[in-house]
Amino acid sequence: MTDSLVSWIVNAFSGTIPKELIVFFVSMLPILELRGSILAAGFLKMEFLSTYIIAVIGNMLPIPFILLFIDKIFVWLKRTRLKGFVEKLENKAMSKSDQIRKYGRFGLFLFVAIPLPGTGAWTGSLIAAMLRMKTKDALPWVFLGVLCAGLIMSLLSFGIIKQII
Repeated sequence: MTDSLVSWIVNAFSGTIPKELIVFFVSMLPILELRGSILAAGFLKMEFLSTYIIAVIGNMLPIPFILLFIDKIFVWLKRTRLKGFVEKLENKAMSKSDQIRKYGRFGLFLFVAIPLPGTGAWTGSLIAAMLRMKTKDALPWVFLGVLCAGLIMSLLSFGIIKQII
């Protein structure tokens, strides 16, 4: 599903906006995030270093806002028709929180750094906010996780690991 959604986004915007902006915007989207943006860069035939930098910056841009404001946004949204959706998001996030509860900031780093479905900066930050981690404690570990996940995904996507092995 991720491949087809990223492919659709690339096809929809190629030729209308610069490929760097496509990668940047995809990296800011929940679910797709960094992994999707690096995949988009592959479709767009971009280079390793520029892709990595753009994807990391784009993925990190929403994170301080999530850490600072998501709990207030969720309280507000629970007073609307989106209450069930918000509660579902909260339950899903908290079901993945064991590693962060157990290992704290290092667990947050691992959660964000290991690029598996359902992990990433958005979910990690949501969990950190719900666990009441201070932004100054969570943000650097999310950033390190994004750097690591970006490196792993870039090395895999650009075939660098294949060339080494």
